[in-house]
Amino acid sequence: MGKADKKDGSSKLKAVGPLQPKRRKAPTRMLVKSISGEKNGQTRKVRICRMPRSYPTEDRRKRRRRNMKCFKDHTHKLRASITPGTVLILLAGRHKGKRVIFLKQLRSGLLLVTGPYNVNGCPLRRINQIYVIATKTKVDMNGVNLPERLTDEYFRRKKLKKPKQNEGEIFDTKKEEYTVSEERKEDQVVVDNQLLDVIRKSPEKKLLLAYLSAMFGLGSRQYPHKMMF
Repeated sequence: MGKADKKDGSSKLKAVGPLQPKRRKAPTRMLVKSISGEKNGQTRKVRICRMPRSYPTEDRRKRRRRNMKCFKDHTHKLRASITPGTVLILLAGRHKGKRVIFLKQLRSGLLLVTGPYNVNGCPLRRINQIYVIATKTKVDMNGVNLPERLTDEYFRRKKLKKPKQNEGEIFDTKKEEYTVSEERKEDQVVVDNQLLDVIRKSPEKKLLLAYLSAMFGLGSRQYPHKMMF
């Protein structure tokens, strides 16, 4: 009784859950071609398939992260050599080559700098710190009060509208031109006057004004990584 029951019980334990349907493989279409010549086998099987019209540039598509932060949301660290009042050399933009005074770092991580405008024509503007060279020359910023409205939103330009063909007169299709606001002009004068007062009080005011107004350039056999600024 024991041996027979054990055999029956073991056969019952082999039962598994619901059966899964087997995947059917797509049939491969083959064509038999006759080959002439000796010792070539006389026939050969060739797979019939259509060549794709285009091939993907990448084998696998890269999935983008959903939680990617914008540049403005990153944590921006300021270089130790850049402090308020440091004279910087611009390496990019329409004012590249000019020496400017660093005022403060904005929330987006960009640097707020100015020429001053009366010295070298560089107004209040923002720039990334990777496009500047920090020098050892520094201006005393004690007593210089910057307007509170100098933020990233303050420097953001509005989109200029271009009139459509159906709007306005027939030949009136000129795009709206950018003009500097009166607030920005007032803030430029306020900041420049404070900086010029500080420069005039320094014992080396003539050298400092000449240094700020001069353009930066390199001659032959002059390498910036071997120079002391």
